[in-house]
Amino acid sequence: MSRIGRKPIPVPAGVKINTGGGKVEVQGPKGKLFVLVPSQIKLEQKDGVLTAIRDNEEHRALHGLARALLANAVHGVTQGFKKDLDIVGVGYRAELKGKMVAFALGKSHPIEFQIPEGIQISVEKQTHIVVSGADKAQVGQVAADIRSLRPPDPYKQKGIRITGERLKKKAGKAGAKAGAAA
Repeated sequence: MSRIGRKPIPVPAGVKINTGGGKVEVQGPKGKLFVLVPSQIKLEQKDGVLTAIRDNEEHRALHGLARALLANAVHGVTQGFKKDLDIVGVGYRAELKGKMVAFALGKSHPIEFQIPEGIQISVEKQTHIVVSGADKAQVGQVAADIRSLRPPDPYKQKGIRITGERLKKKAGKAGAKAGAAA
């Protein structure tokens, strides 16, 4: 039996869950999310707790996945998810312009990034970006898309990185020559 699949999902007050047709609608103060649940997984809701139950052992791989997706949806519509990004480099910065973020990342032109629907982006101190929203997967994907505009360089450590990301610094050519000559 899946340990994750058996864990009950606490449903806070103010969250409505509608099930039907393999699609679960989770509605809360931060928005509305739809989660596709396999037809072999049944949902049972009583006393503010949602439980995922599977029909038989053939569907055990989907049990934990379905429960995790539902738990993320409930967490997203109540508290939301966020990712922090840091811009490191001389002259590198970001600026919010309506529904776009303009990045100066050392290229010949500014890069404009369109903010998707359901995502909020705030720019603090021109070098710190906060991506937030209700959908965990969408928040992570937008953060990855922003990071891919200028991934961190392993030699100079410049670029856009997720806050707390550890980078391995490489030695340049001078470090390689010094090691070979000795």
